[in-house]
Amino acid sequence: MLEVNEIFGPTIQGEGKLVGNISIFIRFGKCNFKCVGFNVEYETPSGVKKCACDSYYAVDMEFKDSWKSYENHLDIVNITNKLLENYSYKNSVDVVITGGEPLLYWNNQEFQNLIKHYINKNQRVTIETNGSLNIDFKEDYQKKIIFSISVKLSNSLEPLKKRVNKSTLTKILQNTKESYLKFVIGDDFLENAIVEIEDILKNIPQCEVYLMPLGDNSKTIDDNSKEVVNLSIKYGFKYSDRLHIRLWDNKRGV
Repeated sequence: MLEVNEIFGPTIQGEGKLVGNISIFIRFGKCNFKCVGFNVEYETPSGVKKCACDSYYAVDMEFKDSWKSYENHLDIVNITNKLLENYSYKNSVDVVITGGEPLLYWNNQEFQNLIKHYINKNQRVTIETNGSLNIDFKEDYQKKIIFSISVKLSNSLEPLKKRVNKSTLTKILQNTKESYLKFVIGDDFLENAIVEIEDILKNIPQCEVYLMPLGDNSKTIDDNSKEVVNLSIKYGFKYSDRLHIRLWDNKRGV
């Protein structure tokens, strides 16, 4: 069973190396992290106030009743096709599989069928993941996926052994050509972040690395972005803005 929080688009990719590309998003429910350190405040359907990441509605199981379950990947394909039926660029749109943590479904055959469907149609597929789960590459089409790996730092308040899996990072970077790492940083966590990032990069294959400002609204992104840009310049990393948040704050479905 594939548990999906939302399917939306076409819109633009707001962050990472493909920022600005027209994309369809398939957001899976469930995550193996809570990331309460990111301090996005929200209220559950039962009225409990919590803090988590900006995708809390795909992470917190209290929102599960709003997710939809699919037994067949073609049901998801039909929805994305319908979203694109009034557009002429069907085969050029990117497919972004996100969450939550979509790699929780990696060993699900229908999840693999979904990826294979789009790869076989020559559509670019990105999986946005925290990179912490163990996965194996058994099929050639899996090597055509772009993994956008948002490895969590200690500011997420997740334990080190849980959030950094160098074995998985190595497998992904060795088996795919365009995958990359990105790190979310606030202006109160600059130099410590660099120490942690440099340690994560040790003994894994070289790849592109992006630094991104922390925030779930345009003001917070503004407050953090200048220092993160300066940090990128100082240490030679790439900077990724979070354009979708600048445009729409944390509004869903855009």
